[in-house]
Amino acid sequence: MNPSSVIGREEELATISRLYASERSEFLALYGRRRVGKSFLIEEALENKFTFMTVGLYIKVDKDDEEKVESYRQQQLRHFYSSLLEYGLPEEGNPAPANWLDAMNLLKKLLLSKRARRKVVFIDELPWLAGPQSSELVSELGFFWNQWARKRKDIFLIVCGSATSWMMDNVIREYGGLYGRTTETIALKPFTLAECEHYWEKRGFHLSRYEVALTYMVIGGIPYYMDKFRTDRTMADNINTIYFNKDRAKQEFKDVYAGLYSTSDVYIRVIRELGKNFYGMSRNDLLDAVEKKGGGTFSEVLENLTDSGIIRSYTLYGGPRKQTVYQLMDFFTLFYLRFCENPDYTSWRSVQRSKPFYTWAGNTFELLVIEHMPQLADALRIKEYSTPFSWSGETPDGDGVQIDLIIPATAERADYICEMKFSEGKYILKDSDATEITNQIAALRNSGFHKPSHSIYVTLVTSIGVTESKHRIHINDIVTLDSLFS
Repeated sequence: MNPSSVIGREEELATISRLYASERSEFLALYGRRRVGKSFLIEEALENKFTFMTVGLYIKVDKDDEEKVESYRQQQLRHFYSSLLEYGLPEEGNPAPANWLDAMNLLKKLLLSKRARRKVVFIDELPWLAGPQSSELVSELGFFWNQWARKRKDIFLIVCGSATSWMMDNVIREYGGLYGRTTETIALKPFTLAECEHYWEKRGFHLSRYEVALTYMVIGGIPYYMDKFRTDRTMADNINTIYFNKDRAKQEFKDVYAGLYSTSDVYIRVIRELGKNFYGMSRNDLLDAVEKKGGGTFSEVLENLTDSGIIRSYTLYGGPRKQTVYQLMDFFTLFYLRFCENPDYTSWRSVQRSKPFYTWAGNTFELLVIEHMPQLADALRIKEYSTPFSWSGETPDGDGVQIDLIIPATAERADYICEMKFSEGKYILKDSDATEITNQIAALRNSGFHKPSHSIYVTLVTSIGVTESKHRIHINDIVTLDSLFS
């Protein structure tokens, strides 16, 4: 094992190490957003340990064109066969496979020829390898594992995929063709702020936590983008390299979604609509906006985007009824849609300190906090809490209020109102802030969502801190960026 080159990922590395050391055959499924570092994790953790490794080719094809689908299948089979030869299968006596049954039999033959104690098989981008005729490869891979590899003690099979929805449908969920075959799954997430800080330090960057957070808000905790940053350039120049070579950024935006979904058009339409509505949209509003029929197909689109971590669904309470709202959460996409497609912005410097920048920064900081809920709860000493939610209501005097985040803490018998404020220096509480907080408390206390036996605590989450003022009395607790790095 070679974990020294991997930043963070302690739990994932421990899982891979345990499965490699196992005295039985193991089957690991690894999935996550494109560019999150799945292949790198496996390759570094199991350096020089592969008995066989192959990568599916990304080829865009119309699944209704039978001739092109068959051509796709044959191309993937040829690629798989080439990998078998590369890892030592003799070409003589082993003709190229005509189907996936033949391919799995050749893989068995290769593995039987090896004397290694542990035979590691890594199939990267399995969804691409399977293609439109997924059922054939899924079925044969399931047969390979269930009828042969599982009964041995020396096989470590790893499958990986960026098409999270495909992995969920065919490997993880109950109705999937490989369901119940895997012995372990890993959903690889973007880096946390703490992992980003460690990464930058290891690379030789000397960034303030404000700059680490701001960079996170621009590109997210995605290792692929972080790896493109150079130490001999400022963060402004590095951000320009990713976003303001606009043709390159446009291609990256397409690649992210084309690689995740076989029919990416509807997904991109949904993403664009959510990009226009920061706080999200209901399912019906999204349906109307993208001009698509409802039913199971659209539900699948939303489910797939949620599985990939691109969007989240949350409950918005208030008004005549509670409703489920879908919100875009991918930092790269949010920044791209907001600034890169706008001709007014030609560089990071043209973005910074503009009025839209402060609106974007304030909103995106809220997402950063939501992405670090465990750290926030720990900073507030909350031991047990229900799902945080947004809420809108009215004061007894009829003034409308919006609370972006309420954390119901069961053990503490308290509802935490969390206000997020992003600024370069200490935040200065204004008269309007005091009025807003007073109204929020009055409205929440007057609502049916707050138990009379519970207390209300107002928390201000800021980047740097708060300047002492007469309005400080309205705040029960202050959390700064430092706590989110824990």
